[in-house]
Amino acid sequence: MEIPEILEIKSIVKENYKVKSFYFYKNIKAEPGQFLMVWIPRSDEKPLAVSFLNPLGITVEKVGLFTTQMFQMYEGDKLGIRGPYGHGFKLEGKKICLVSGGCGIIPISLLAEKAKEEGLEIISIVGAKTREDLFFVDRMKESCSRVVVTTDDGSLGMKGFASDALKDLLKKEKVDCVYTCGPEIMMKSVFDVCEDEEIECQASLERYMKCGFGLCGSCCLDDFLVCKDGPVFNSDQLRSLSEFGLFKRGKNGTKGFF
Repeated sequence: MEIPEILEIKSIVKENYKVKSFYFYKNIKAEPGQFLMVWIPRSDEKPLAVSFLNPLGITVEKVGLFTTQMFQMYEGDKLGIRGPYGHGFKLEGKKICLVSGGCGIIPISLLAEKAKEEGLEIISIVGAKTREDLFFVDRMKESCSRVVVTTDDGSLGMKGFASDALKDLLKKEKVDCVYTCGPEIMMKSVFDVCEDEEIECQASLERYMKCGFGLCGSCCLDDFLVCKDGPVFNSDQLRSLSEFGLFKRGKNGTKGFF
């Protein structure tokens, strides 16, 4: 078992009313889509996606006790970090589409930067409930040739879901691969659109994780362990998942509907 490396927080950036980025005095090598296990001493440990590499940064939405504790931290405070873990996104083809919903933009924005470095043509669809929930849109515009914004309430960009925007896009032009991260119901809709158009899809899934490297079994998804076999799954794998977009598991392993 890896022991967390204790890192000092270099800076904290407020991204919107409920999202902050935490930067550390460390550079790492990681693939977009991989995650870290982040430990608050004497409290808890949670999986968080890698958001920035040089310096290392993680981006966090305030949703529960753990993230509330993180939001109470300051520059100079320390966190334990281990990883990166899991399989990240794999770039395929020359023209790609990135579809994110909510905090799914965190690993997607890092993927956009890598795709730009490799000279790919990138179209991005960024979805959120309302304009106040959006962040990293300017970051995406720096990497992508086009950025389409959707909001559920129509307060900014196209009114509707990111999957609807993808469907409209694919009626007009083809892409080699679609990459998605966000609420699982959204990703299932994105995958279904890709299946209809016979386009490869990679999706970053989320399940409750305790260890991060396949020991505890908490993140089981059909016959896969999300922390070890994912969190990014390709079309062949997604087709085999009976629970994808339908079931999730709680802390005690009980299965329930989304």
